[in-house]
Amino acid sequence: MSVEQSGQVLGLSLILQLQQRIRTSRTLDEAAFIAVNESKLLLHYRQAVLWLSGSGVVALSGLPLPDRNSPYLNWLTELFPALLCPTVPTPIAVSALPSAIASDWQEWLPANGLAVPLVRPDGSFFGILLLAREDVWQEGELALAAELGSIFSHGLTLHQRKTPFRDKLRSAGRNLYVKIGLASALVLALLIPVHLSVMAPAEVTAKDPFLVRAPLDGVIEQFYVRPNQAVKAGQVLFSMDKTGLRSRQGMARKSYEVAAEEYRQASVLALQDDRGKTEMAPRRGRMEERAADLSGTGKLLQRMEAVAPRDGIAIFSDPTDWVGKGVTIGEKVLLIADPQKAELLIRLPVADAIALEPGTRITLYLTNDPQHPHEARLTTAAFRAEVMPGGQVGYRLKADFINSSDLPRIGLSGIAKIYGMKVSLGYAIFRRPLTAVRQRLGW
Repeated sequence: MSVEQSGQVLGLSLILQLQQRIRTSRTLDEAAFIAVNESKLLLHYRQAVLWLSGSGVVALSGLPLPDRNSPYLNWLTELFPALLCPTVPTPIAVSALPSAIASDWQEWLPANGLAVPLVRPDGSFFGILLLAREDVWQEGELALAAELGSIFSHGLTLHQRKTPFRDKLRSAGRNLYVKIGLASALVLALLIPVHLSVMAPAEVTAKDPFLVRAPLDGVIEQFYVRPNQAVKAGQVLFSMDKTGLRSRQGMARKSYEVAAEEYRQASVLALQDDRGKTEMAPRRGRMEERAADLSGTGKLLQRMEAVAPRDGIAIFSDPTDWVGKGVTIGEKVLLIADPQKAELLIRLPVADAIALEPGTRITLYLTNDPQHPHEARLTTAAFRAEVMPGGQVGYRLKADFINSSDLPRIGLSGIAKIYGMKVSLGYAIFRRPLTAVRQRLGW
């Protein structure tokens, strides 16, 4: 057998193989996947797209499913309506396309495109198989493309004729008894009692923490601990800038030395002259005043270092946010918390507020570990709504964890599901629309 005959036999076997694959495909999606990926058995191309009238782009080569929100698919959606409905495989003239589409062709597809029409047995056009590559399409390849179009037209038409399951249900719904049964089942389902529940952002916070404040007015010079670091009682946490206070101490020391020397001179003079005795008392008073000022400055210097009042973990933001920042006396700097004492802080939006009682069940789903929820019970709820971080208005709720031996780490956040009273399923579904209607109409 000659080389030419061998090539013809191979091409025929590949066509038969494609026909067999299309005939055995079970769904339209499977047939479309074969069309854009297995056509390479007969024709060389780099990208393929299958577009069907009424459905849009249904398959892309190399992808299991097209992404409906991708820029590529949006561009293809504009491209296919701009293509004329060919009756035979036709190379695409990019220059003849609208300028808005032609300008982006090189970004999404190779230079040479081929439109293979898909036609039903009655001659009506229903889709295009687009093949694109860098090389120019040859005359012999157009004949193979026409055969591919015939194969896929037949297979895809058969799949489109199959009655979907939803159509069968629609046909069954025409039966009056079926409609009554479905309506009754729906009404009964809406009466099923369920727990009214809402979701709200939540955070694990420290329970009864100790607040460490700025000891004096000044600037924070250095932090000696890191966020969430374990600290011991008496450990230095941070220090204030001592430059100004040391200068003040130096001036106080100098004033004390001057007052002490004046008092010494008055003491010596008092032994020789009565005038010295009269000056001793005021000079002694000034010396004691300067001594008190010097002692007070030394005590202030000792207070420039804040120490941990008890064991725990240091809770504060990044130290770089504090170093060099001016603070006033009593201003909050950090918290010292016991890691074995944690509670749940929930920010419930006003729109989701429901009737709550102490002991209400709450389930926390942490962002970093949603597969292991934590159970808690409501302890307190704010009487009045307030502005939350982010500008949203809501209520602050606090809850204690039930399992104290498995407390989540302080600082973790997630979503809390709050369970309210038992209501019907219908009320749980339509609660918010019903509330909006009643508030709008006053009914």
